Amino acid sequence: MARAILRRALSLSAAAAASAPATPRFAAAAFASTSSSPSAIVPPRSPLDDRLHRLLRSEITYIAERRPPYPPPRSFKSFAVEDRPGEQWVRLRAARRGAEAGEEVKVEATMFDGATEPLPEDAPLFHRVESLERGPRLHLSLIVEVTKADRVLGFICSAWPDELAVRHVLTLRAGGAAAGSDGARGGRHFEKLGAEEREAVTKFLKEREVDEELAGFLHDYMANKENMELLRWLKTVESFLDK
Repeated sequence: MARAILRRALSLSAAAAASAPATPRFAAAAFASTSSSPSAIVPPRSPLDDRLHRLLRSEITYIAERRPPYPPPRSFKSFAVEDRPGEQWVRLRAARRGAEAGEEVKVEATMFDGATEPLPEDAPLFHRVESLERGPRLHLSLIVEVTKADRVLGFICSAWPDELAVRHVLTLRAGGAAAGSDGARGGRHFEKLGAEEREAVTKFLKEREVDEELAGFLHDYMANKENMELLRWLKTVESFLDK
């Protein structure tokens, strides 16, 4: 019974193949020559792709003409700036001289990672108008390391356009390892330090040019970097659509 069913299936397959229209040889040859020819006709872009391309071109033109990025500075005061396209952070290094010879200061800053909340409705009208005119105060996070011999002091800071606030003070070994057996043991919250200790930390950082001027420089630098990264990304997408 199984053999009869198999023979019946084979005969049906053969009949179907015989009745199927054959592909003309000239059509197959034409298809092969068209697919391999370098002058093959490229299909036009879809209406959606065409619209997206126009929007991209408009945005690129706007940024390039109205908010053109400028060549980023390579230094600030005693710091050398290390930056690479596409990365979401920037690093500054400074080698101390004179009495502090052999000391290195390293600052790593993120791109904008926050902003102040708008003032509540019950705030005085003058302060609300002033806040709206100034716009949002953007926030950067900084990690500062001061290294001398095998000692490393670390600071986690908040950088506003006109202010630098220390959040945590860390005691580290060389290589960035915390002084304790884990990261929590090597750190102190800045606000929990005594008044004299807070003043000493602020003075220590100011002497190493980690202050509100550095915060202002980094805000300008990151605003320009954000423009550069956006323009680069838009051009990359546009080149992809052009292919």
